[in-house]
Amino acid sequence: MPKTRHTSTALSDPEAPLLRGSAWWLPHGYQLDPHSHVQGQLVYAAAGTLATVTERGTWVAPANRVTWTPPRFAHSHRFYGRTDVRLIAVPLDLCGELVGHPSVFAVSPLLREALLALTDKPERRPGAHRRLLTVVVDELADAAEQSLHLPEPRDDRLRAATALLHADPARPATLAELGRVVGASERTLSRLFHTELSMSFHRWRTTLRIHHALAHLTDGLSVTETAVACGWSNPSSFIDAFTEVIGQTPGRYQADLRGGGK
Repeated sequence: MPKTRHTSTALSDPEAPLLRGSAWWLPHGYQLDPHSHVQGQLVYAAAGTLATVTERGTWVAPANRVTWTPPRFAHSHRFYGRTDVRLIAVPLDLCGELVGHPSVFAVSPLLREALLALTDKPERRPGAHRRLLTVVVDELADAAEQSLHLPEPRDDRLRAATALLHADPARPATLAELGRVVGASERTLSRLFHTELSMSFHRWRTTLRIHHALAHLTDGLSVTETAVACGWSNPSSFIDAFTEVIGQTPGRYQADLRGGGK
C-alpha cells in the first residue's frame, strides 16, 4: 500500500498526470464529480469499495474487482470505507482490446500484483510500466465481466418506481404495489424492467440491495445489521444472495477489508 497520501485535488482533476499510475488513501464517503479522461482508466480499490456512476447506471467494485472506464466516457466516483484507491491510465492504442463500455472485472492474484506494482513502484527501466500494463490489458481482455451494474431506466413510470427503492432499499413493496403508486400495472412494470434494464424486478432490487450492503459492511455494520438494513428477511438469505453475486460471504468480505484485501 502507498506510504504517502496524494492530494485529493489532484485526483479530482480529470487531466491530472495519471499516465503511469497513482495511489491515494481516501476517506469514507469521498466523491468525485462527473468528469472524463482522454485515455481509458482502470480504478482498483486495494482496500475499501468504490462506485462508478454514468448515464447508463452505477457499477460497484469491492476490493476483489477493478473498474474499467473507456476514454471520454463521463463518470463520477464515490468511495466507501477508507479506500486505498489505485488509478491507471490506459493509452488509446490499448483501449481497443477492452470492452467499449464501463465494466467491472474480477481481480486475479496476478492482476492484483500487477496493479499494485504499477501504482507502488517507480519505473526502473524504460518501458517497464508499459510492458506490465500490456499484461494487465491481456488479462482483462480474457476475463469475464463481473459487473455489479445497476442500470438506470428512461421510462418515467419505471424511473418513479426505482426511485422509491433507491430511497429505501429495504422497502418490501411488490411490483404490483409499486405500480399502484406510480400509475402502472404490474405487467407493464415487469415488461419495462426486462426491455429497458435487461433484468427482472427481483434481480434489479437484489443488485440495489447488494450495492447498499457493500457500503454498510465497509462502514462496519455487522452481517445481521446489514441484512436488516437492506431488506432481507433473515441473515441466511442475505448471506446466500451476497455470496452468489460477490463470490464470497459477507463475513469473508469484511475479514478481507480488515486485512487490507489480502
